[in-house]
Parts: sequence; C-alpha cells; structure tokens
Amino acid sequence: MAQLTIHWTETAIRQRNYIFGWKQNPELGKKTDFKNTRAVSLGHYSILYQKSNFKIIITGFWDNRQEPEKLLKFLKNIANLS
Repeated sequence: MAQLTIHWTETAIRQRNYIFGWKQNPELGKKTDFKNTRAVSLGHYSILYQKSNFKIIITGFWDNRQEPEKLLKFLKNIANLS
C-alpha cells in the first residue's frame, strides 16, 4: 500500500502561521482553569499549550464544537500527566 503524504494548502499554511504567531507572545492565549495551560482559538478549533522557561509544549488540539465536559476531562488528564 502506498504511503500517504500531507499537503498543506496556502490557506492552511496562513492559518497555521497566524496561530503560531502567538509563540512570540506566549501569554497571548487565554488562561484555563488548569495549571500552566493556555488556549489559543481559531474558529472552531483551539490549541492547548503549556509554557516552560525555554519552550512551548503543544498539549492538544480541540474542536470547540464538542461537548465542554469532554474538554474538562481532557484537561484533567493533561494536568495529571504534568
């Protein structure tokens, strides 16, 4: 079976670059109720991340159309892993 590759369209690249622009200001994302976890949103999706002294750790992608209870469970799992 042939291996699939991922191709980014110009629109997807621009959206990705827009989201990653917050790396220059890691405090830009909204604080969450969980220790050291922030979220930055683009439309229906959010990127969850944690900041340490020398890096930003992407902890998850979230479809904001899902039930909020699932997000809370997800964030609790992240907190338990930290």
